[in-house]
Amino acid sequence: MIADGTVLRLHEFLSDEFQARHEEQAGAKLHLLHNATDQTIERIDVTDEKTHDSALFKTGSWLQGRLVLFDRAYFKYRRFALIDENDGYFVSWLKQNANPVITTELREWRGRTIPLEDKQIHDVVDDLSRKYIDVEVKAEFKRGPYNGTRSLDTKRFRVVGVRNDDADDYHLYITNLPREEFLPADLATPYRCRWEVETLFRELKTQYELDEFDTNNPDVVKILLYAALLSLLVSRELLDLVTEQADDEIVFPPERWAATFRSHAQLILHELGEYLGYSPPPLLERLIEDAQKIHQQRPILQETLATATQPRCES
Repeated sequence: MIADGTVLRLHEFLSDEFQARHEEQAGAKLHLLHNATDQTIERIDVTDEKTHDSALFKTGSWLQGRLVLFDRAYFKYRRFALIDENDGYFVSWLKQNANPVITTELREWRGRTIPLEDKQIHDVVDDLSRKYIDVEVKAEFKRGPYNGTRSLDTKRFRVVGVRNDDADDYHLYITNLPREEFLPADLATPYRCRWEVETLFRELKTQYELDEFDTNNPDVVKILLYAALLSLLVSRELLDLVTEQADDEIVFPPERWAATFRSHAQLILHELGEYLGYSPPPLLERLIEDAQKIHQQRPILQETLATATQPRCES
């Protein structure tokens, strides 16, 4: 599961309903909970731009047996504790201003090494040159309000560092995944799946035009937004069917598939309509129906011009 959000820029006249971070702008934020395993969207929320991503993530029993990938916007020790207490799992970037105390080293090193126990992770990480860091840390946080008070609590998590030789530093992750099943090298691999939600947002904006809202009607904004999301879901379902029918060695990159799906959308709708027994009306009838004047009392320009010039012609 990947939690993330993206900003959608709107017409400035919508600034009262969709407040942005800057004045004279309007912005909505789309929050998604993306199931990377099933390639589906499990939860959708739409707010104004000012609403923080973290506020929309709710913990509960649904987390049991699931792994959630977070970026720093969702970083909260209390959230991680609740995920663990609901028998779920998480991996998150360790924030720079989060400096938990190391309680135990989970990997033994040969020879003379810098001892890490009882030290704070960011205080020692710059002095290390080992390929991996794998330690248990103690984090202190406040529980949720109860009877008007918030009690302090502590929880032990695992912090893993994978050295980035190009930048001469570490990628630091905090998690509750057990070391017996996920070694440091293994841990970085599933976290890279978090990039999937970024490509999903890019697909929504490029293929389904969520970066273009030429309207000051908030209801139209929501219609366009949900139409794009529904199109995305249909696209993903059809991709599953195509993948089942294709040869095993064929690969369908998601964004290339999205462009293909969009270019064949009318043909897909025609085939689907026939399959469901909906025959479109004859083309001529459809042209007449769609092009005729709707408001009988509202004259079109040619009628107004004809009426205005008729007496002169008669005279």
